[in-house]
Amino acid sequence: MKQGLIHIYTGAGKGKTTAAVGLGIRAYGQGLKVFMVQFLKGWLTGEMNTIASLGPCFQLFQYKENDKFTWGMTDEEMKGIKGEIRIGLNYTIEAVMSGEWDLIIMDEIIAAVNCGFLPLEEVVEILKIKPLKLELVLTGRDAPLELIELADYVSEITASKHPMEKGIVAREGIEY
Repeated sequence: MKQGLIHIYTGAGKGKTTAAVGLGIRAYGQGLKVFMVQFLKGWLTGEMNTIASLGPCFQLFQYKENDKFTWGMTDEEMKGIKGEIRIGLNYTIEAVMSGEWDLIIMDEIIAAVNCGFLPLEEVVEILKIKPLKLELVLTGRDAPLELIELADYVSEITASKHPMEKGIVAREGIEY
């Protein structure tokens, strides 16, 4: 029986989700079943289109109501998203415990913790109770030390330069 490991993609740089999806595509290409939950994301992205074409062995759960980054949300929108994030966490826990999946990606779960939408302790518990063969991936800026200590891989993606600094907005097919 192979042992599943825990991966974290963190840091202020672009590419955390891209790295996680890339690992998911690699796993899928080798016949593994992949489940992905996108916390704090609810807009149409290129990876969603690709994942949708892969069939039941690569599933994506995403919110339909959230189309903003947290820094652009009103207090009311922030309260509303908290319930959706709880639903996403419940789906994640169910997927972890089901034994059905080989790789589970929790995209932006670290941001959900850092924004106060989820307790860190609950995410730590998921990592501690995961089945031995399950591979887990967590993404988001500023990974807490408690998560880093439990991880087997930690990749910090830094931002040396970003086009937003020049006023260039996100581009379809590249940033989303």
